[in-house]
Amino acid sequence: MRLFLLRRFITLLLTLAAASAVVFVVLDVLPGNAAQTMMGPDAAPEAVAELARQLGLDRPAWQRYADWVRGLLQGDMGESYAYASPVGELVAERLAVTVPLAFLAIALASALALLAGMFAASRHNRTGDFGTMALVQIGIALPNFWLAILLILLFAVRLQWLPAGGFPGWSAEDGGGFWPALQALLLPAVALAVVQGAILARITRSAVLDVLREDFVRTARAKGLSRRAALWHHVLRNALVPVLTVMGLQFAGLLAGTIVVENVFALPGLGRLVFQSIANRDLIVVRNCVLLLAAMVVVVNFAVDVLAALIDPRLARRAG
Repeated sequence: MRLFLLRRFITLLLTLAAASAVVFVVLDVLPGNAAQTMMGPDAAPEAVAELARQLGLDRPAWQRYADWVRGLLQGDMGESYAYASPVGELVAERLAVTVPLAFLAIALASALALLAGMFAASRHNRTGDFGTMALVQIGIALPNFWLAILLILLFAVRLQWLPAGGFPGWSAEDGGGFWPALQALLLPAVALAVVQGAILARITRSAVLDVLREDFVRTARAKGLSRRAALWHHVLRNALVPVLTVMGLQFAGLLAGTIVVENVFALPGLGRLVFQSIANRDLIVVRNCVLLLAAMVVVVNFAVDVLAALIDPRLARRAG
């Protein structure tokens, strides 16, 4: 197990190093000039050159990359061109929205998927199975931004149970609080969770059906264990490895891909910050946010590998 963890951790570090290089190279060779964008198309070339010098854009690429990595290791992400404030503060403010939204969405999706997948698998080739899978297929086909608009029309406009958009903040001093903030994230989380939960429900059903065919399940049933007890105490545990893998990928995707839903609900999340920074040609913010999203994906995958090895130790032995 220790060797397995060591190998996974080394892979994590190498992946982060490679991701940082790719992110820097791709953004550094993009056409355009951040200084020219900030000053406008009619700015004098001398003024643009002076601003580029102040921003460090006139230095060699390798030197800018080395300074960037050194700053990251010291906890310094630099300063935003467009917002004129430290990137770390901007990212921290946006993560306070994106991370809780992703956790809430994956929790709802997991609960929906486990219930639907277990229900369908326990009624394989019966009406309950066909009906559940039909609903799941509809959920997969729904675009989350269209579902978000429907949720706003129903729960915010017609019923007026939840806010239509915006985020009041987690602090009561700023006019928000835990409950108002949770209410603001509930509809976006549902819009994200329906599609992800539908996909995960199909994976859960297939994994449970595969385990149900194993000999140890038939042996447990022959010894008098009820079908429900066999499902929840034996089958589910052994079916969790592929489900957990997909769940981890979905959570990483939610962290990196909530930009559309954040824009529909006017949430000040990380995805919206990336979108605005791209429009402003604020390369420092874009570079740090993209690397942060890549790092979160890599870390989540590392955590999924560790959890899968804890659930099924044979995985660690095979990898070792």
